[in-house]
Amino acid sequence: MIRTENLTKRYDGTLALEGLTLEVHKGELLVLLGPNGAGKTTTLRLLLGLISPTSGRVWIAEEPMTPESHALRRQIGYLPETPGFWERLPAWKNLEIYARLYGVPAPRFRAMELLEQFGLADRAPDPVATFSKGMRQRLALARALIHDPPILLLDEPTAGLDPEAALDVRELLRTLKGHGRTILLCTHDLEEAERLGDRVAILRTHLLALDTPDRLRAQRFGVMVAVEIDGEPESYLSRIQGQPGVIQAAIRNGRLEIQVTDLRTVTPHLVRRLVEAGAPILSVMPVKASLEELYLQIIREGRGSTASG
Repeated sequence: MIRTENLTKRYDGTLALEGLTLEVHKGELLVLLGPNGAGKTTTLRLLLGLISPTSGRVWIAEEPMTPESHALRRQIGYLPETPGFWERLPAWKNLEIYARLYGVPAPRFRAMELLEQFGLADRAPDPVATFSKGMRQRLALARALIHDPPILLLDEPTAGLDPEAALDVRELLRTLKGHGRTILLCTHDLEEAERLGDRVAILRTHLLALDTPDRLRAQRFGVMVAVEIDGEPESYLSRIQGQPGVIQAAIRNGRLEIQVTDLRTVTPHLVRRLVEAGAPILSVMPVKASLEELYLQIIREGRGSTASG
């Protein structure tokens, strides 16, 4: 549904995005991660055709996107990081105006339908100026969906929300994804990325990594198993190091953490070795690095490559 090829953008000589090539598949939720200034919002604006690339190309639904692609842009719903409203107008009127702009049949009915769906029907006649941050985000999502687009571009949809409001927005996104919409989501919330994303793309002006979190973990950290022992695990570390299938082993968090080539075949052998050595094993479980650990390692490596290149 979304495809870019060598997408690059410079502002007055300042590089905002370099050589971005990626594809977001139909029905997929892809999360864009990266520090401030990494090019995430620039990417969304390029995909929308709001700005022109310095070089490279964008396709939406197999059609090239340009600033003149007005009909193509109707296939996209956009939630900016800071959505603006007509503050003195009621919620229903804000939505109705956009419905009319998109030529939606029965625009007032569509506005009320979405307000009901997003839990805002009881506030429909109230000025948006009276809305909380969470209510504004729900209203902005409703506005992005007013013309029933198959593609959603969302910039920090849960930023600044309290935990309950953020949970509501995430549940809405799961529902939208379940209905087959293609979603590109920018966020700084790594837990949100882990829960919602089919894949993650990590940017630092250029693309550093693109895959599922689990595959990226396997590439960076390998497969890990943790063995908890009743007592001090240090005396058993030498029994593990150098065993077939063991890449490395260390003591972390008071337990043995062992990187192995294959979880299913190597773990039983390690357990036998420990039992033979008299280790009182309390638990054996696979472990994986957090998305935060993964993200920080990739970003730091990207910073080093950028500095050297």
